[in-house]
Amino acid sequence: MHYSSLTTRIAGEGAAAWDIHYRALERQANGDDVIILSVGDPDFVTPAPIVDSAIASLRGGATHYADVQGKARLRELIAARHRARGGAAGPDNVAVMAGAQCGLYAVAQCLLDPGDEVIVPEPMYVTYEAALQAAGATLVRVPLRAGEGFQPRLADLEAAVTPRTRALLVNSPHNPTGQCLSRETWQGIAELCQRRDLWLISDEVYADLVFEGEHLCPATLAGMAERTAVIDSLSKSHAMTGWRLGWVIGPEALINHLSNLALCMLYGSPEFIQDAACAALADPPEQLATMRETYRARRDTVCRALTGSSAVEVLRPAAGMFMMIDIRRTGLTAQGFADRLLDEHGVSLLAGEAFGPSAAGFVRLSLTVDAERLDEACRRIERCARDCLATALD
Repeated sequence: MHYSSLTTRIAGEGAAAWDIHYRALERQANGDDVIILSVGDPDFVTPAPIVDSAIASLRGGATHYADVQGKARLRELIAARHRARGGAAGPDNVAVMAGAQCGLYAVAQCLLDPGDEVIVPEPMYVTYEAALQAAGATLVRVPLRAGEGFQPRLADLEAAVTPRTRALLVNSPHNPTGQCLSRETWQGIAELCQRRDLWLISDEVYADLVFEGEHLCPATLAGMAERTAVIDSLSKSHAMTGWRLGWVIGPEALINHLSNLALCMLYGSPEFIQDAACAALADPPEQLATMRETYRARRDTVCRALTGSSAVEVLRPAAGMFMMIDIRRTGLTAQGFADRLLDEHGVSLLAGEAFGPSAAGFVRLSLTVDAERLDEACRRIERCARDCLATALD
């Protein structure tokens, strides 16, 4: 039987990146002592007031169709949150989506035509390629340099622009490296977008998990609100990955197009989930600060455990729930190291190559278990790396 060409565009390395995670889950289900650090799913439960609001909404009869663009109250709360960060937005600048991933897919469908090019600093999140290619666009990778902390060079972004370039897709705080862009870099990107008439797609799902410094939303810079699509969600900041609630902030014309797409694809987010999101934004639970500080403490645990290692080196993140570990001294590829670490030492990490060639020689660790288990995972990582290093030196 025949399948559309879309099925090819949405498959590939991004979809295969999770194989090691599924292997780890299977071993854990069989009773093996496996520490799973291969996925960014918070180990916290959604704060009780948010859960309670969803239950109350359901019991109150919120089981019908909701506003396809998103409930007016929720959109106003999201817009107010954006204004508090220095932006200019009202409810008509917001479209509620089934998570940030859905938001990215929808934005790509509404901004890009077949043959358009989108510049993406790489390493990058594993689903970007499929989301862009689903729209028929071409992803143009701009490699980031490990020796420069995986920070983009403006000259490299500029050099990648061609007459077919339609947009830049930038993620800060960054997955997988946990690095943040400086105001100077954002201003340079904004100037480039305006001078070359480009859209900026800004993935900001880790904006509430910054440890040092502060997050800057590029839509707040002069001349950028009308050409920026901000993608965000409650998944990471509020431990709500399974609720599938995210949004896009952008110019009204884009939001209208997104609403039309939602009409034929989603028909809106469930009302009781939107009511829970209203509760999350209107009265932020005190657990949010606790979760952020816990991720910071876990980051510091890993840094302490692996600093001074002769076999691996840690890239200290400024935000988020991930860390990159340089395993190049071991002589193995990142995938080879990740496979050996799981098979022989019971720890699952993602190989850096899953995020692009620039992350070759690195593995990504998720800060999604408690400090004691992280400490044990680091001992296993160090032991595996030393064994590999000894073999390489023989």
